[in-house]
Amino acid sequence: MISSPPNTQGAWLWVGPAALLFLGVVMAPLVMTFLLTFYSWDGTAGIVPGFSFKNWVSVLSDSYYLDIFGRTFWYAAAATAMTLVIGLPEAIIVNQMSAKWRRFCLLVILGPLLVSVVARTLGWTLLFGGANGVVNKALMGLGLISGPIPFMFTPWGTIISLAHVLMPFMVLSVSAALQRLNPQIADAAASLGAAPWTVMRRVILPQIMPGILSGAIMVFAMAASSFATPAIIGGRRLKVVSTAIYDEFTNTLNWPLGAVIAVILLCALTAIIVGSNSLIEKRFPEAFR
Repeated sequence: MISSPPNTQGAWLWVGPAALLFLGVVMAPLVMTFLLTFYSWDGTAGIVPGFSFKNWVSVLSDSYYLDIFGRTFWYAAAATAMTLVIGLPEAIIVNQMSAKWRRFCLLVILGPLLVSVVARTLGWTLLFGGANGVVNKALMGLGLISGPIPFMFTPWGTIISLAHVLMPFMVLSVSAALQRLNPQIADAAASLGAAPWTVMRRVILPQIMPGILSGAIMVFAMAASSFATPAIIGGRRLKVVSTAIYDEFTNTLNWPLGAVIAVILLCALTAIIVGSNSLIEKRFPEAFR
């Protein structure tokens, strides 16, 4: 029996509204922002339409902006490493629990996502809080430090806050990979005399590596584009790309220059994400079947 061709007209009726919404809400602002990068800005006349690469040259040749991009990606990489070091064991421990406790622990892990990022970051300001902060008081009470450690308006304070905000995404990504793992393989390796660390390093980690890398990509991209946490914890002195864009659009009103910074960040993150996904697909093709 010859099968009838698929009804493409009916498919477009379903896909059409979503495609139009995507074009209007996502693509149109991106195109307008890209075109804005070629305009000029004057202190008296404001935005001057035209076509010039002056803004691109100003950003790419100025060490001030290059330092901001370097600081942003350093914060993102450090926060990603911290979420991996803490989130990977956490996901493995949660996966080994019974179904009842696993659901409860996942609820606790996902709970912070129900709270605004601004509220969570303000909570860290109370924890850091200088010499009278909870963290410094606890460390001094335990005798681990002799004097208060400055966390507010410092790189490591910003990185710790970013890692806390983005930790659930790493845990969920690794947990999803662990759910696809066949536990009998690890049991077989243990029965053949492999030590627990050997089982983890040579059996479990290679199989969940796609989930680890996917979580790392997600956390890195979100940390590099984060605004609230670096603005509150890092302050105005430790400027990152997102706060630089905000300043150009709201303080100096130089929209074309801010648009250039935003487009460069978007292109950099897109290249990192696409390149990382390509490497994951080549190295772990079974994860995408």
